[in-house]
Amino acid sequence: MKFAVLDFETTGTQSVGEIIQVGLAIIEEDRSISRVYGSYVKPGTPIPPFITGLTGITDDDVKDAPELDEMMMELVPLLDDVVLVGHNVAFDFHFLQNALDRCGYLPFQGRILDTIDFLKICFPSLTSYQLGSVSAHFGVTHDRPHQADSDALATALVLLKCLEELYSLPLLTIQRLCELFTEEDSDLGWYFDGLLREREAETLQPEGDLTFYRQLALAVGDWNELAPPRDEHAENPLQNLSFTDYMDEVTKRLKDTLPQYESREAQDIMINEVITALAEDKHLLIEAGTGTGKSLGYLLPAIYQSVRTNEKVMVSTHTINLQDQLRERDIPLLTQVVPFPFKAAIFKGRGHYLCLRKFEHKINKKDFISPREDALTAAQMIVWLTQSESGDDEELNLSGRGGDFWETVASDTDSCLGRSCPWFRKCYYHRAKHEAGIADVVITNHSKLFADVKAGHQLLPAYEHLVIDEAHHLEDVAGKHLGMHMKHFTVAHTLSRLYKDSRNGQLPTLRQMLQSSGSEEASEWSGVIDRIYPDLLTVKETWDLLSDKLFSLLPERSNAAAEEAGQLVMRLLPTRKPKDWDELVALENTINLTLSEIIRKGDKMLNEMRDQEGQSSSDSLVTDISGLFKDLASIREQVRFFMGLNDENVVYWLEANGNYRSKSLQLYAVPVDVSTQLKELFFHKKKSIVLTSATLSVDKSFQFMIDNLGLNEAAEEGRLMTSLLPSPFKYREQALLVIPRDFPSVKGSVGDARFVDTLVQSLAEAAITTRGRMLVLFTSYKMLRQVYDPLKEALASQEITVLGQGVEGGSRSKLIRRFQDSAASVLLGTSSFWEGVDIPGEALTCLAIVRLPFQPPNHPLAEAKSELLQAQKKNPFMKLSVPQAVIRFKQGFGRLVRTAQDRGIVIVYDTRVIESHYGKYFLYSLPGPKMEHMLTDQMVPRIAEWLEDGGVS
Repeated sequence: MKFAVLDFETTGTQSVGEIIQVGLAIIEEDRSISRVYGSYVKPGTPIPPFITGLTGITDDDVKDAPELDEMMMELVPLLDDVVLVGHNVAFDFHFLQNALDRCGYLPFQGRILDTIDFLKICFPSLTSYQLGSVSAHFGVTHDRPHQADSDALATALVLLKCLEELYSLPLLTIQRLCELFTEEDSDLGWYFDGLLREREAETLQPEGDLTFYRQLALAVGDWNELAPPRDEHAENPLQNLSFTDYMDEVTKRLKDTLPQYESREAQDIMINEVITALAEDKHLLIEAGTGTGKSLGYLLPAIYQSVRTNEKVMVSTHTINLQDQLRERDIPLLTQVVPFPFKAAIFKGRGHYLCLRKFEHKINKKDFISPREDALTAAQMIVWLTQSESGDDEELNLSGRGGDFWETVASDTDSCLGRSCPWFRKCYYHRAKHEAGIADVVITNHSKLFADVKAGHQLLPAYEHLVIDEAHHLEDVAGKHLGMHMKHFTVAHTLSRLYKDSRNGQLPTLRQMLQSSGSEEASEWSGVIDRIYPDLLTVKETWDLLSDKLFSLLPERSNAAAEEAGQLVMRLLPTRKPKDWDELVALENTINLTLSEIIRKGDKMLNEMRDQEGQSSSDSLVTDISGLFKDLASIREQVRFFMGLNDENVVYWLEANGNYRSKSLQLYAVPVDVSTQLKELFFHKKKSIVLTSATLSVDKSFQFMIDNLGLNEAAEEGRLMTSLLPSPFKYREQALLVIPRDFPSVKGSVGDARFVDTLVQSLAEAAITTRGRMLVLFTSYKMLRQVYDPLKEALASQEITVLGQGVEGGSRSKLIRRFQDSAASVLLGTSSFWEGVDIPGEALTCLAIVRLPFQPPNHPLAEAKSELLQAQKKNPFMKLSVPQAVIRFKQGFGRLVRTAQDRGIVIVYDTRVIESHYGKYFLYSLPGPKMEHMLTDQMVPRIAEWLEDGGVS
């Protein structure tokens, strides 16, 4: 099989345009690259500046180039009897067919393969499939990205990497891949068919250290073989080791392991505060800014405490990112430096783990919704099983519909067969649970912490000591979990999984099975299923109608401060129910009664089936259906609770997106004040809780957090320690904060023309001075949209790219990666970019904060909290709005200086920080950067001067 790897550069990025350069690399049958052909092509039109910016190809380069027909005379003979390959091949193929047609050749009839498909299958955990980042990952030298001959060669080398990987996989995996693609008559299917025949002819097959079970090759064995970290009968390694001696030993080993390690004052203080709190059963609030090394600051004492007393310490993070960072970076380091064996386990929410039973069933039955995409996702996962130890979806790069696919194969409580599942000993979720059971320190997240409390402590192993990182999110997460939140889609999705139409859905599948068994009970049960169908339709129709009516209560346009485009929000008050609410309650009543009927009939039937032994083939189906009935029961309760609108201490509101209308409806009911529940569930019950984050204090005081988290009583009893750690950075030398004092101000979340023009001009000048490397934080998505196009235009000639959240598509992490990979770019972000974004070093030099991050005051939850404060004769603006905004502002500021070497500039365009009486709280809460205010037109020269002073060009 001979491959020709093709790449065109063209004057347009879509399918229109002229070819300006061609690159072709030929791979021979022995997998050697025999030649690389490259040529410029003279287009009939000038090259747009954007394309020159992307490819570096100018009109000068192509003015003496061959015309299209001359180039095609050289290219066409090279395409004889080859398999055509491209990176995103549809694009190049379209241009090829067009050129063949224009120059009078027959269309290309051969096979076509796409390296993106190969990469997804062979390397399912790569974070990006862009040619540039893939080449970097494999160490393929890709000297001129976006130049055709260089791209073609890089693509050819990437293809060879994929082929090498395919030849190292066990034969069983190749057989399974081949089955996935047999149905569709595709070139990919043809390739795998050929590969399988070739592989079957080989005498020696690679096996690696894999486990082969039920026709799948896995990287994991049985989890019950995992041993605890230390022998239970041996003496405790800490019996005669004081904490000081332990830390001396750890520090010595840290210096041996990391030559650049130096102990930091703030980290030492933190370690001592945390061990004191854990050992003396006290609670601790500790603010540790960037660079403190707070993960080690709490993990080192947690390990000591846990191993010494034989009591688990639970660690909870808000984001999965931080959990993964602890797993990939901090725990491996600690394993090297702690002088005795210990175990730290990561335990996520159940939906993050693959259920092998569901996956096996899905690929055996080819239960695919969109055959081509689902077959690709399944192929990615079959290869991933030969690599993954954890079965955790965060390791997979699932694109497009991959997320929907995952939902159907994720582990969940209600459809788990437990010990009677054939996969039980290989199960990823039970492996994680078992690991957490034998671990000294268990790392979980806030969501799972509350889910565990709600489930009567059935999910997590028992613990008395808890460390909460990213603790400034605790209150929000508590509200979401202690209240309720449901989406229109959740209900619709559950109903359609049970019954989509007479052929699709779990119930029709069960009915088909019963029909084929032909027993007497089977026909009785089929009758029950037939009687359930119309009820399910009633629920679906009534729910759609109720959703429409609820949606029509929402105001026609979104309030100006709404976070994202088209988000509509509306609060419902128990004391002032909307008119005609009774009609809606009647619909809820229909849903309630019909669901109760369905669940009664369904559960009775499923219990009869369970009593009947020998229903083995439908076992797993019965479990799945019974799980869906449990979901219906919880939907029934939640809708009743929401529509009841009768709890004065709960805030009820609706949210939806104007573009997707009632399909995007979400119902929320959240307690106004969670402090009492937090106190009762956690601070009273547990021996010691350490709360840490870079942002817990406002104006050097912890009172805001103490009030909101229910820590007042602990403080009165002397059980609460607080600590504000000194910053490890020299902020006066590392950060300059400038405020243009004559900058126009804004009312609401949309800027007027003068504001937007001034902002775009100022951002563009600053970006040119800092060569891009700039993050701009907005508080409203609308304003981001207003700035995006004009800024992109202003910077196009400077070859500085502008990336906008929500404008480009792609997830937050993809945008950040693009920002880091491109030489000069400006990234515009809203809410989710204010925190948790880590861009150390040169990639980020300038941070611009457009507005102070006040929450929209008309958000239902903020409104209800304000009312509560007013009732207590307190000022909601000073007690709630300002502290929340200060914490967010500190988070935003924290993006800039990530290491002791970073230097950078912060521009605050919101003059309220120097004009208003509350502005000082924002500035005083920062860790001491150099602050200057000046006229707008003095700003850029000052920035340039400051950057040069630091020896940073």
